[in-house]
Amino acid sequence: MPMSWHLMMEFTPPLVGCVVSDWNYSFASLKASRECVINIPTVELAKIVVACGNATGKSVDKFKTFGLTAVPARRVKAPLIAECYASLECKVVDVKLAAKYNFFILEVVQAWVDPSRKNPQTIHHQGEGNFMVAGRMLHLPSPKTALGG
Repeated sequence: MPMSWHLMMEFTPPLVGCVVSDWNYSFASLKASRECVINIPTVELAKIVVACGNATGKSVDKFKTFGLTAVPARRVKAPLIAECYASLECKVVDVKLAAKYNFFILEVVQAWVDPSRKNPQTIHHQGEGNFMVAGRMLHLPSPKTALGG
């Protein structure tokens, strides 16, 4: 599902906020089905990601056109993409801001990751054709009691 941007909102339950442009085919699909899969690609898929983002699912079978493999999800009807590093099966839990801001709140009901991929370099769209490549990891333990949390 192409989206303008997303953010992690809560850990328990896992909530993701996302903006999907209302002119996008995915907007109507998300409103109607109230579920989706957020597939997280790696840098190897960057050109396919751009091509998919510039095609509409209304008239293009993106799996067939771009050589992607659909994998059945466990908890939603939308498919996972086998070539992606991770996938988040989501259900819409709040649409109050969708009409005005195209903002949906999703609950992640199932998460998938390919454990065979070590140190994946996932890509994240920043707009205007720019992508950030993730991959560097920092581990900074923070005991919950340190700040009273």
